[in-house]
Amino acid sequence: MKNKSMEFGIYTLGDHLSAPQSNERVHPSKRIKQIIDMAVLAENEGLDVFALGESHQPQFASQAHTTILSAIAQATDTIRISSGSTVISTLDPVRLFEDFATIDNISRGRAEIIAGRGSRTGNFDVLGYDLNDYETLFEEKFDLLNQLNRNAVITWSGQHRPPLNNIEIHPRPFQATLPIWRAVGGHPASALKAGKAGVPMALATLAGSSEAFKETVDTWRTALSKYGHDVDTIPLATTSLMYIGTTNEQAIYEAIQPFNHGLNAINGRGFPYRVFERTRHYQDALMIGTVDLIVKKIVHQYTLFGHTRFLAQLDFGGIAKDQVEAMIKTYAREIVPRVRKKIDALNQ
Repeated sequence: MKNKSMEFGIYTLGDHLSAPQSNERVHPSKRIKQIIDMAVLAENEGLDVFALGESHQPQFASQAHTTILSAIAQATDTIRISSGSTVISTLDPVRLFEDFATIDNISRGRAEIIAGRGSRTGNFDVLGYDLNDYETLFEEKFDLLNQLNRNAVITWSGQHRPPLNNIEIHPRPFQATLPIWRAVGGHPASALKAGKAGVPMALATLAGSSEAFKETVDTWRTALSKYGHDVDTIPLATTSLMYIGTTNEQAIYEAIQPFNHGLNAINGRGFPYRVFERTRHYQDALMIGTVDLIVKKIVHQYTLFGHTRFLAQLDFGGIAKDQVEAMIKTYAREIVPRVRKKIDALNQ
């Protein structure tokens, strides 16, 4: 499927890491201010979306991501404000809906939720959930969140939360309903569930061949059609890490240190060098390279997926604030216009 337009934005996990070169870490208040400043800059540069993830590990400053998103709602006027993602498995869907409906009212209709299961499991220990319930917690709570979004008064019962009996939920969003996406890490089984539910999918394409993710997209669209949803109107997003350099070799060389610094701190292991080496090719999903190469990568993904949104993470691994800001400007001023022009040409 080819779409007439695409939205572009940035996301951050809210990681709070030391600088790779100095091993010095800024105060949490400064890191949170950096995140808010990134959102303001993204809006000023004409980007469409800013998303902030949630995590409950010491390497993050985004434990209270809804609070930070509220500050961003107050500091901006036009940019869409999303989670990226909210780990619904370890949250109360009622309170989460109330929080995002409030953010939506503060921002006058700009709030969205990307709900995910979470690739990091610190949330389960901190918030008191059993990791053995990983799958059932997410599916039940994601379903309840969508029901709360569609119905002002709800009666519901489930396994992991006390029942609701004819309860009226307030506030309602400024929009008629909140856009609620399902975050998918690439596995077709999750895409199948997103398609069956008729919800937008945000697909992480962090590394490897872009072609490898096509099965997941096709599974989602097939399920949308099978279960009676409008394939042509339900949006699809892809997300990836990004590092922009003046040459491809320089971009690879400079990206290795922060990316592996961040991956080691969070997951205990980084990318092997071959992952970075493959980024020289436009078919590779990891967005490392020159402006020219990254434009080719995003357009190539578009020819495969026909997606409606692309989000880049530009601050991962303790990259300095001024360098992040410079890359946001390059992304907004040089990459986005060229991708839009090429997509327009494809759709003529």
